[in-house]
Amino acid sequence: MKVLIIEDEKALSESIATYLNSEQYLCEVAENFQTASAKIGQYEYACIILDINLPDGSGLEILKELKTHKKSEGVLIISARNSLDDRLNGLNSGADDYLTKPFHLSELAARVAAIIRRKSFDGNNSLRFEELEFDLSTKTVHIKQHPLELTRKEYDLLLYFVSNKNKVINKSAIAEHLWGDNMDMADSYDFIYTHIKNLRKKLIQAGARDYVHSVYGMGYKFSKRS
Repeated sequence: MKVLIIEDEKALSESIATYLNSEQYLCEVAENFQTASAKIGQYEYACIILDINLPDGSGLEILKELKTHKKSEGVLIISARNSLDDRLNGLNSGADDYLTKPFHLSELAARVAAIIRRKSFDGNNSLRFEELEFDLSTKTVHIKQHPLELTRKEYDLLLYFVSNKNKVINKSAIAEHLWGDNMDMADSYDFIYTHIKNLRKKLIQAGARDYVHSVYGMGYKFSKRS
C-alpha cells in the first residue's frame, strides 16, 4: 500500500516514513504544496497524510484538488491546530480523519490502516477471493487454511491484483504501485515479470488455481478466466 506524506518538517516526515515502512507501507514524501500537487495529479495513493500548514500553500487546497480531480484517496490531516473549528473545517473539507500534533506514530499508523480499510475494503479486516483469504491487519494470506509464505512485494502485488480483479492492469501501473518514485530508476519492466513469475509459482504450489493471466501488449489480468 502506497502512502503520500505531505509535511514540510523534514524530521517528522522522515520519522513517519520510517515507521510506516516498518509496517510494510511504501512511502513517498512531499515537503511543499507544489510537489504535493504534482504527485497527486500524477499518481494514486492508498492514503495521504496531510499537514495543513505548508510553506507555499494550504493543505486544504490539496483537498480541493483531490475533489476536483475526483480522486478517491483517503486523507489523514496532521496539524498543530487543536480547536474544534479547525477539526471541523478539515473534516468538512473532505478529510477522513484529523490527528493533532504531537502524536504517537503507532496511533498514526492505526488511523492510516483504518482509513485504508474503510476506503478500499469496506471497513473489513479480511478479504476473500476464491480459496485465497487475506488478513489485512497482519498482512498475511492463507490458502485453504494454510499460510502462504510471501515477500512484502509479493503480498502487495497479490493484494493489488485481487483489489483490481477482472481488470487489465498495465505494467507501469504495477511498477508505480509497488515501487512508487523508484519506478523511474528501472531500465525495463523485467523485475515485474520476475515478481509475477515467483508469485504464480507460490500460489500454484500452495494449491491455488492460476489466476494471473498475461494480456498481450497490455499487461495482466487477475481473474478466474483469461
